[in-house]
Amino acid sequence: NLVAFAKTGNATLLGRAPLEGGEENAKMLIATDYARKMSLDMHMIDRNKYDDHIDNKASHCALKLAEYYKKFDAQKGMQFVFSDLGTYKPGEWNVYSEIKRKLIEDYHIPAHEIRFIQEAKNETSRQAMIQGANRGDIRILFGSTDMLGTGVNAQKRAVAVHHLDSPWRPSDLEQREGRAIRKGNEIAKLYAGNKVDVIIYAVEKSLDSYKFNLLHNKQLFITQLKNNNMGARTIDEGSLDEKSGMNFSEYVAILSGNTDLLEKARLEKKVAALESERQSFAKNKASSEFKLEDITRQVKGHRETAEHIKGDWADFQSRVQDADGTFLNPIQLKGVEGSDPKAIGIKLNELAGSATTGGEYFKIGSLYGFTLSVKTETSQKEGLSFRDNRFFATG
Repeated sequence: NLVAFAKTGNATLLGRAPLEGGEENAKMLIATDYARKMSLDMHMIDRNKYDDHIDNKASHCALKLAEYYKKFDAQKGMQFVFSDLGTYKPGEWNVYSEIKRKLIEDYHIPAHEIRFIQEAKNETSRQAMIQGANRGDIRILFGSTDMLGTGVNAQKRAVAVHHLDSPWRPSDLEQREGRAIRKGNEIAKLYAGNKVDVIIYAVEKSLDSYKFNLLHNKQLFITQLKNNNMGARTIDEGSLDEKSGMNFSEYVAILSGNTDLLEKARLEKKVAALESERQSFAKNKASSEFKLEDITRQVKGHRETAEHIKGDWADFQSRVQDADGTFLNPIQLKGVEGSDPKAIGIKLNELAGSATTGGEYFKIGSLYGFTLSVKTETSQKEGLSFRDNRFFATG
């Protein structure tokens, strides 16, 4: 039914109301969420429809917890249990409480020695719970990655860490295990060979092993990156993520347990990725070719400009006059007799302030055979019109 729902979007196959609005686009996310819950405990799908089973995660976890409880009973060994699904909610069925029930009823572990970090409503009660774990009053402590994975120094008596599910990031997995595997763990150092056991619970033909494998690949990639020992420039994380779920082909392959289907799905994904890279390469190549042509045109234009400047400079050098190494400026202006610099300056200032050429070049004199002109240019700024007179030498 779950595979059929992932294919068709028919929510009635799961015993829920038909999908509405944006839910249709999120059907793979819904299917992935259902698959994760099913691998943890079928009661999370329907509390009344499914019976307890001796082979579910809650039963296996309770058995392991009891084994370590008895093994380190004399030392009051303490254990962490992590799960981001089925967390403790007062008055509601949840996986935490189900495992606690099994520990009390089947293995006769005192209820007060089993606690949930969610029970701590403030920092004071949270610290009291941590101190209780370090004293040995609390022997089993449940929590999520967010609430128990960071800022908890309850490692003094820790002997085991249990993962009922996997987090999304390798750093979160390290944080979980770091609650126990750290300096200050006295029981592990003295009675367990300075080691803490880590137990991962997974269900065949579920998303468990696939998700843990993704975490392994991510961590391997990060380690290679830190050590500057990259075997590849990209990492295939599969299609499973926290926000969008996974694609249909991989989903069916994993749940069916058919490795050929999974390999086919991965190859199809790789082909699609390579096709995307090919299109991106072609696009970048075309863009680079266009830029090369444009730069080539600019270089040609700059070279022509440089040649013109060289010609102008040679022309200027052939005409310029100097006296004792100083260039002379024998400017001839209309309306000014001789080459008196003061008279020429007064005339140029007058032209700059009063000339109106209407955008045309107006000849005003000459210098070394070059024609001197003035041109009135207008511009607009913030709705206002401005006029500027500019001088040019041509020839």
